[in-house]
Amino acid sequence: MNILIIGSGGREYAIGLRLTQDNQTHNLFFSPGNGATANLGQNVDIKDFNDLAKFALENKIELTIVGPENALSDGVVDIFKANNLTIFGPSRAAARLESSKAYMKEFLAKNSIRTARFINTNNYDEAAEFIDTLGDIVVVKADGLCAGKGVIIAKSKDEAKTAVKDMLSGESFGAAGKRVVVEEFLDGFELSFFAICDGNNFVSLPVAQDHKRLLSGDEGPNTGGMGAYAPSPLANEELIKRVEKEVVEPTLKGMQAENAPFCGVLFVGLMVVNDVPYVLEFNVRFGDPECEVLMPLIRGELGEILHGAALGKLSKFELENEIAVGVVLASKDYPYKSSPAAKISVENIPQNSHIAYAGVSLEGGKLYATGGRVLVAVGKGTSVKEARDRAYELAKNIQFHGMQYRDDIGYQAL
Repeated sequence: MNILIIGSGGREYAIGLRLTQDNQTHNLFFSPGNGATANLGQNVDIKDFNDLAKFALENKIELTIVGPENALSDGVVDIFKANNLTIFGPSRAAARLESSKAYMKEFLAKNSIRTARFINTNNYDEAAEFIDTLGDIVVVKADGLCAGKGVIIAKSKDEAKTAVKDMLSGESFGAAGKRVVVEEFLDGFELSFFAICDGNNFVSLPVAQDHKRLLSGDEGPNTGGMGAYAPSPLANEELIKRVEKEVVEPTLKGMQAENAPFCGVLFVGLMVVNDVPYVLEFNVRFGDPECEVLMPLIRGELGEILHGAALGKLSKFELENEIAVGVVLASKDYPYKSSPAAKISVENIPQNSHIAYAGVSLEGGKLYATGGRVLVAVGKGTSVKEARDRAYELAKNIQFHGMQYRDDIGYQAL
């Protein structure tokens, strides 16, 4: 097939790399892609989605895969479908499950899906009154998209009230914070549950665990994610079945009732409290860096799987009986500010490991670190330890100035 992948990060590189391993040979296009995706296919610099749809028609693109949430919430799927193009991802209406936390929480309540107690408001006094009914730790979320950074876990009620005030004033997150969700803090462990959906049916992927904090030991600021592994042994078969029955099935039915059938990747952020799953959030696409560890675990023809899902005809597929661990190598000043470009050198790539490139540019045939999260070192194995050892062995073979990474990815499982 001729396949177009929208996005420029490690997630889009990982999808493209996995498509090159199909038995069928695909022609890959990336919009805009990064310095390394040019080695997998052709980068296309077209920012306007109407122009991109025109490009897809002219180049006989048979499948488009959307990576980032911004493109989905901006309605790229609707534009492509209006041009009779096959595209994998949710419509703008269905993408509200991620683009509006207020919509998502109200949807959960309406469909009796378990979540933390909450209030959704643009009124400070109302939020403050609700905060007074909660415990000492309070979660405050900006309603709109904030690139994974719009959530504050306040350690006191006063801190929570200040966070609400800063959001509603536009000081913290601009327009994205002009409405807030305040919710009770749930004390358990987090899991990332993924399902490929076609509007009616779904197939679950291995349950992953992400590491959000910058530093080892879960210290430092929140980031877009410093590493992940899948499947997590913390998700047993009983828990997976509960999430499928109590979360995914009612979500697909609920979205049909909203006249916004959900096609694409449903990413459920879960908090498990005493073996009971609660929904923290929905994302409507592959997570990053979770995508980088999920792609190597899908068996079969990925192009056919996603093409079928996009047409509402998702077929069952098998998963590898292995574990993948991904370690993010970030630039010197991440996540505080951008870092100077730095040349990347790779000594060798050990067996059962590979690199998923993200924030890189290509200059004179050499790759340079130019983004915050530069690449993901991925290792595979029959145990978390084996996969993790391979990922770290690969990480030690990679060099660029100011490189930083956590040394404890997968610690929850070990």
